[in-house]
Amino acid sequence: MIIRFAEREDLAAVNELRRQVNDLHVAGKPDVFKPGFEDSLRDYIFEIQEDPRKKIVVADLDGRICGFAVLNHITRPENPFMFERDYLDIDEFCVDRNCRRQGIGLALIRFIRTYAKENGFTRLELNMWEFNQDALAFYEAAGFTTYRRYMEMSL
Repeated sequence: MIIRFAEREDLAAVNELRRQVNDLHVAGKPDVFKPGFEDSLRDYIFEIQEDPRKKIVVADLDGRICGFAVLNHITRPENPFMFERDYLDIDEFCVDRNCRRQGIGLALIRFIRTYAKENGFTRLELNMWEFNQDALAFYEAAGFTTYRRYMEMSL
């Protein structure tokens, strides 16, 4: 398996994985996520690819894209409450449901962590939806800890 940055020809395969994530999100939070994988959502990967503050990382297993992550460099200016924050955010992450529990996700995280350190980041963040307990277990096993929580109240 090779972990590398995505090429344009990888993006159709990345979108197949993004569709898996979208379907999971729609099932878990149908009041938030739109069903289907419409053209605008499919085409958004090309905008990500062109954005200089973003990177797409893929796991290539014998020529097949079996995992990916979208990285986003985020800078938050200082304000009266907080210091300036400059960090790398994992905006999207997926391992093909048929390839899980084979070390692919951990290999992606190791690659991302190395990239972050080599580029001077001191913090790696991500957010996830509470209903996705499998993702939570994976992220915790990979070394992430919860430092903030969003809550809601239906009215």
